[in-house]
Amino acid sequence: MRTKRPLREPLRDATGPKLKNYITPAGLQRLKDAHRFLMNRERPAVTKVVAWAASNGDRSENADYLYSKRRLRQIDSRIRFLSKRIDAAEVVDPAAPRPASAAERIFFGATVTYRNATGYEHVVSIVGIDEVDVNRHYISWRSPLARALVKAGVGDRVILRAPKKTEYLEVLDVEYAAIPMEPFREPPGAEAASNVLR
Repeated sequence: MRTKRPLREPLRDATGPKLKNYITPAGLQRLKDAHRFLMNRERPAVTKVVAWAASNGDRSENADYLYSKRRLRQIDSRIRFLSKRIDAAEVVDPAAPRPASAAERIFFGATVTYRNATGYEHVVSIVGIDEVDVNRHYISWRSPLARALVKAGVGDRVILRAPKKTEYLEVLDVEYAAIPMEPFREPPGAEAASNVLR
């Protein structure tokens, strides 16, 4: 008889009992818009296709039915994921006023200019894990770079310990301002976009 293995504890942050889902107001709005689109437009449209395909007879060999059912499961999974992310969200507005001592240090929502050892300057904004955008230089607050920069101030030197290298960085500027986010856009090929029942 097999013995039961003990349940694993959820991932914990070193500083507290539970990981928080920090997010900017614009990032949270984008998650809510995606959730609303899936609930109110995409899921009902796919449900109609499933009903139509089911009315065509033998479901076991009906590609439209099988594909639409799979798509419906994917949509439901994404809705559950977004619901959990939205419920766990802890909104932090980077543009909100903060005490002078906090405004001079790097925390969530900061836009940071730093110089690496080769002299190149980089600008990154520290955002939530649901808001990461490599093209805009938005990095997760849980990334190795953000963890190295957190609590540093202008003039401080920090050590970035990444999986493949160790690098020394110098903080040149810290700014807190609204971080623009791309709004949610309906994905190409969405069933709700076509509004056509085959």
